[in-house]
Amino acid sequence: QVQVVESGGGLVHPGDSLRLSCAASGFFMEYYAIGWFRQAPGKEREAVSCIGAKDGSSYYAPSAKGRFVITRDNAENTVYLQLNSLKPEDTAVYYCAANLMRTHCSSSNHLVSHEYSYWGQGTQVTVSA
Repeated sequence: QVQVVESGGGLVHPGDSLRLSCAASGFFMEYYAIGWFRQAPGKEREAVSCIGAKDGSSYYAPSAKGRFVITRDNAENTVYLQLNSLKPEDTAVYYCAANLMRTHCSSSNHLVSHEYSYWGQGTQVTVSA
């Protein structure tokens, strides 16, 4: 049974950091591009970042570039998203998912949500003073 679980969210102050985890069971994430998305209340789902399977590729949306870092630990079957210098506008539920058709991820064209499968329940990130 395939399962994806996001964790690591919380309530933080502007400027703080969080590390989100995306852990999978039932399939090996190392073979696929993995993406992070977020959805704020009343807004559409937004692409945040993705990482390629084994080629070192990655992509960050403009809102994430320079502040967020995506990494993966294939031994742990986990992908991480380090959130730094958090802003109130980063408040959202963060989701990860796998692109079963893609091993490379280096542009926004590789981070289209309808191409991704195995979505988790998300983890809430709230940034507030």
